[in-house]
Amino acid sequence: MEALVCQKIGDPTLPLSDSSPITISKSLPIPNLSSPTSVRVRIQATSLNYANYLQILGRYQEKPPLPFVPGSDYSGVVEAVGNGVGRFRVGDRVCSFASLGSYAEFIVADEKDLFLVPDGCDLVAAGALPVAFGTSHVALVHRAQLKPGQVLLVLGAAGGVGLSAVQIGKVCGAVVIAVARGAEKVQFLRSLGVDHVVDLSKGNVIESVKNFLKERKLKGVDVLYDPVGGKLMKDSMKLLNWGANILVIGFASGDVPVIPANIALVKNWTVHGLYWGSYKIHQPHILEDSLNELLSWLSKGLITIQISHAYSMSEANLAFAAIKERKVIGKVMLVMNTSAGARSKL
Repeated sequence: MEALVCQKIGDPTLPLSDSSPITISKSLPIPNLSSPTSVRVRIQATSLNYANYLQILGRYQEKPPLPFVPGSDYSGVVEAVGNGVGRFRVGDRVCSFASLGSYAEFIVADEKDLFLVPDGCDLVAAGALPVAFGTSHVALVHRAQLKPGQVLLVLGAAGGVGLSAVQIGKVCGAVVIAVARGAEKVQFLRSLGVDHVVDLSKGNVIESVKNFLKERKLKGVDVLYDPVGGKLMKDSMKLLNWGANILVIGFASGDVPVIPANIALVKNWTVHGLYWGSYKIHQPHILEDSLNELLSWLSKGLITIQISHAYSMSEANLAFAAIKERKVIGKVMLVMNTSAGARSKL
């Protein structure tokens, strides 16, 4: 089968060649069913997440031995089932996530780890749901317990997890403030019904948000959703209410901020570190409940998945470049069995 293989640590945006960090192999064996409850899926689409980019760079917390096939969330069609499988049949449309291995034509998963994609939902889009929307759902609904009327501030709001947090915030009935950079991203966020958008290229976050809160007669921010880190996170802490929840999602800025414990104490802040993938080990039932609810929301049109760019496997370096250069509004996908040439869905 064809698969994208990470041969060495390095920059995945370099043109694909025998000497680049990622190469395409067409000689890997199709994975066998490993148990009676195994399901083999022919992958239709798989998502690129910032974590996948960091992993190939060697800067992610999990460092698999080389060589490895990267990739996490995916969607596809059931191609074969073990004799103990009762939930799925050949031809079913499914989505799921893995620690590794989705940048390939086939993947094998246990039936308990697969989710049926509801009728009417786009299969390619479903491949972008688990990690980004799953992260935001667990963070906002399970950890912060976001309530109607609370103020949610989302940093990096035009990225994959940012857009998912914005939409989930609206489903929960929160007042959503989004922070992004550039007119195109700001316009898109406004089209989603965000209550207030801060354009980092034009204004000061603190001043803009304070003016909005004053207009709405709101005291401050109740939940801070931060996949960015750095100075932006430090500034945002000045906007938080007493008793606020801080959700530490990631550090796209490359700068890990310090949250002052003395201020957290005085203001009764709760800081949540959110490593979504570790729930698979420690509390898998939370992930299962979360993804089932998200798929229900998707089928009802309560959330939508914005695919910014879709690439073929042979263009994987271009896909990673789109993430690196912050050209993305939403998700970047690798779509199997498609001709070369990026397809923008903006």
